[in-house]
Amino acid sequence: MKNKNFLKVAIRNNAVYVPDINGSASENLNKSTFELIENLKKLGFSFTEKLLWKINNADLNYQRKIYDVFQEILGTKLNWTPMVKNWKIPTGETKSDHWITFFANIFNDKKGKTLDCGHLIPENTFPLERYNGCPFCGTPFRFGGIESFGTGSKMKVLELWTDKDIEKYFHSLLNSKTALDASQTDSFKNLIAEFNLPAIEIKMKETVMIAVDALIENEKEDEAGELLKTPNDILRYLWYKKTGFLQLIEPKTIIKRNSKNNRHFFIPMDKSGEVKIETKKTLKLKYSRKESLMVAKWLNEMELNSETICENMHPKRNMWIRFIRALRLAEFGKRKGFENLAKILDNFYNKNYTVLQGRIEYFRLKANAEETFVLLKKRPGLFARSLFSNILWFGEDLTLKHFEEIVDKIPMRLVLTLNMYAEIYFDKVTKRNVKTLGGTNKTIPANRWILSYEDDHLREIRMKIEVMSLRAIEKRFAGMKTENKTIYISPELYNIPLSIGDRSDNIQDLPNALMGTKFPLEGNDIRLFMQWGKGLPAQHLDMDLSCHIAYESSSEVCSYFNLTTKGCEHSGDIINIPNKIGTAEYVNLNLFELQNAGAKYVTFTCNAYSNGSISPNLIVGWMDSKFPMKISENYGVAYDPSCVMHQIRITNGLSKGLVFGVLDVDNREIIWLEMTYSGQNIQTLDTIGVQTLMKKLDSKMKIGDLLKIKAQSQNLKVVQKEDNADESYDLNWAINSANVTQLLLD
Repeated sequence: MKNKNFLKVAIRNNAVYVPDINGSASENLNKSTFELIENLKKLGFSFTEKLLWKINNADLNYQRKIYDVFQEILGTKLNWTPMVKNWKIPTGETKSDHWITFFANIFNDKKGKTLDCGHLIPENTFPLERYNGCPFCGTPFRFGGIESFGTGSKMKVLELWTDKDIEKYFHSLLNSKTALDASQTDSFKNLIAEFNLPAIEIKMKETVMIAVDALIENEKEDEAGELLKTPNDILRYLWYKKTGFLQLIEPKTIIKRNSKNNRHFFIPMDKSGEVKIETKKTLKLKYSRKESLMVAKWLNEMELNSETICENMHPKRNMWIRFIRALRLAEFGKRKGFENLAKILDNFYNKNYTVLQGRIEYFRLKANAEETFVLLKKRPGLFARSLFSNILWFGEDLTLKHFEEIVDKIPMRLVLTLNMYAEIYFDKVTKRNVKTLGGTNKTIPANRWILSYEDDHLREIRMKIEVMSLRAIEKRFAGMKTENKTIYISPELYNIPLSIGDRSDNIQDLPNALMGTKFPLEGNDIRLFMQWGKGLPAQHLDMDLSCHIAYESSSEVCSYFNLTTKGCEHSGDIINIPNKIGTAEYVNLNLFELQNAGAKYVTFTCNAYSNGSISPNLIVGWMDSKFPMKISENYGVAYDPSCVMHQIRITNGLSKGLVFGVLDVDNREIIWLEMTYSGQNIQTLDTIGVQTLMKKLDSKMKIGDLLKIKAQSQNLKVVQKEDNADESYDLNWAINSANVTQLLLD
């Protein structure tokens, strides 16, 4: 299991893990190595020479394990059969076919063919010879394997990872200065079970929660308590164990999302009320005396004074009241040795504490700038997060003057965020895209106070913020001692945004890409794919793959209700999944036809039409190849692992709809992004929200730009060849965003 987990982690970083092997190295390639090379070539992968010889020295069982892991990730043993055979040619089905079939089944018409699902398909309706299942109820009957392997035009070259590389990656996740995305979080969970936790300060709260959980599983509650610095750290951990969410998502938000996800167009199938009651029941708290004692000790032994502890608990007061009762903390507070806990509870219930945020708001409303800034300087992070609103309240000159006094105390990720988003915030026209905790992406208009400003004044504000933030960043780099003289920055890094905010909530099992990464296209055809239902029993589980085509002044969709449109073909709607093996849908996009039709953007989406959220472990992505991608003549299977450009696996349990990419038709590139939205089908998509998110991602500083600032601040000469550089930054380095965060000097 250890090696399998290590392999998955390495593959996400464009590498293959091979454990250190004792013994002499073979001078010739083994037959089994040749077979592995050929098998992985069919999946679109090749090895560096260093990796090749390392694998050659591994035993046959480990070589087979490597291939098995790749097969599992790419789903080669799953069912990829769509509803329609040769689906690029329209079947000619119409809405009237569905209505005629509906009435024929109600009135028991005998003319036609009865299928395995029990539905009668009348004559002269659906061309049954074109279907792999029932076109009326979407139940598949025939299943075929993948017939096309190795047609991809671009091989993914894999590097070697050893035990040292795996451990180094583990430490980079621990030291990450931005929150880990879903892929990194999953990797961290796999690795922490194999490595001892080093004595270092973990920067991110979410990472701390996973580390605490691992320590508690190993019965090291005291060590776990040392990592929990504040009461809300304890609350976050308890809520993570209850819900699986690493962020503090309020119970009411989870209840509301689950209820909304179970609404249905067809009223008799609406289960929102039932699910609301069920969710409330599942969120009820119950703890053993052992667990209660553990939390009581953590709070009792916390180094902060009771007033500071209560102030920290205040923002989540309602949640804390529930937890205090469930954990029976009042009972433990009466015990000898728990006097500090008793004092905390007494102050908390009687509100014998002052909330700094409340004092700040008091002086803000009084327009007392001096007292407001005195208090804000005590909380540099809060000052940074409220900087833009304070500029509108007190003016940019006074606010920035006070802010520059404490800017060196602020994490660099916040300084960069201010620099990147000032352009969007101080713009009368541009809307902002916000992702709420546990909710969906929302588009909000510009702050109405900005409307009273002249455009020239807003430009001046943006310029002052940019100058201030860049000066702070340059100062940090200049203060970093280095003996290096030259630096290499890969050109690809100028297209990859910094991993600050907008992290992915779903897992990328193939090499990671950061939100906003642009994938240039090689071929004329792009093929979207979706596979769901792996390991689940046969049931009604209707997921939909769709795309939205935006023109200059109009739009179209290609989905289950509109299988063919200009430049797009859908493989047919599947509503019921088969037993254990899952099922698939495709959408084919023809760039040439889309360009001729005047299309500008194509947005890729998937939705849960069934009650509930998107099916866990649903895989969605796209394929591209310079060479023609085949479609099976027998069953219509159109999946070729070697052509997969990017794919994600759904893990977020609260999403009803998901945007997972946008095709820029004129520039022939796909922008990878992740935007959740509510609604059963693509018609509920907020296209303005997609445009807003794209603009937000485009405004983010690129990795290459930050490295250029570093080079200028440290007087490093940028060279064009990697071999000539003292410092080198390439794509493989950037794949691990935790590496990139080490540039964020604090």
